[in-house]
Amino acid sequence: MTEIYENAKKGADFIVSKYPENFTTPKVAIICGTGLGGIANILHPDSKVEIPYGEIPGFMKSTVQGHAGKLILGYIGSNKIPVICMVGRFHSYEGYDIKDTVFPVRVFTVLGVSVLIATNAAGGLNQSFSIGDIMVIDDHINIPGLAGLHPLKGHNDERFGTRFQPLSDAYDHDLRFLVYQGAESLEISRSIHEGTYAFVSGPTFETRAECRYLQTIGADVVGMSTVPEIIVARHGGLRTLAMSLVTNVAVIDRPPSGKEKLPEKKMDDGIASHEEVLEAGKAASKDIEQIVKYVVNNL
Repeated sequence: MTEIYENAKKGADFIVSKYPENFTTPKVAIICGTGLGGIANILHPDSKVEIPYGEIPGFMKSTVQGHAGKLILGYIGSNKIPVICMVGRFHSYEGYDIKDTVFPVRVFTVLGVSVLIATNAAGGLNQSFSIGDIMVIDDHINIPGLAGLHPLKGHNDERFGTRFQPLSDAYDHDLRFLVYQGAESLEISRSIHEGTYAFVSGPTFETRAECRYLQTIGADVVGMSTVPEIIVARHGGLRTLAMSLVTNVAVIDRPPSGKEKLPEKKMDDGIASHEEVLEAGKAASKDIEQIVKYVVNNL
């Protein structure tokens, strides 16, 4: 863990060397989920500086379609809040160690960021949710973490945080309140829910039985990111907000019986695809961009 801190310091120092003129310590870090890279468009265009991940010491390469793989520094809103925006994230299913996937959040912690906003694309388990709905995360279920794949596993460096990090308050209430306040102020008609996010490793979409299981244990949506980042952010003392865009509705019905001949393509009903995720993200991105802008500008 000591090595992680020193490496995070190197990454932070490099980013500081790229600060725009008169740029101060970023107050907010924003992680853009699959298909939601348009959030970077809300930064003031005349002050933006882009840094490819490949240039930053310790950063991995983003390999997933819909993840541009760059940091953007700049300001958001009329109050010119300094932010650092991560366009694309890292996942353990790409072959990276889980500590590598959260390394950017370690760097943000060393930089002095105080708020992390994470967005993601997720599958809807709650049957009242529809494609295009937004869910503000108020709790999570860390399936890999419960099984031992945890970003805080190993030696604990007190410069980041305590050994046993509580997570009952992981998702900041005041930030969640700002989301609803912003949606009302902006007259956004899209449905916004609160609920529990189930984190799974991926990269396969969940089976029907897995979806029923996750639904039974209390999950409203399921996805392959965000939770490790939130854990590490809270470990470093950052306030956190996370939002899921429901990009597909999980298939929970049992498969048709093999006792009878199957109608053509019946097994394909409701099947998830990455293309569907990207398309739903494109349709809803403008609303999420404006909500994020409102939240950041009112911190």
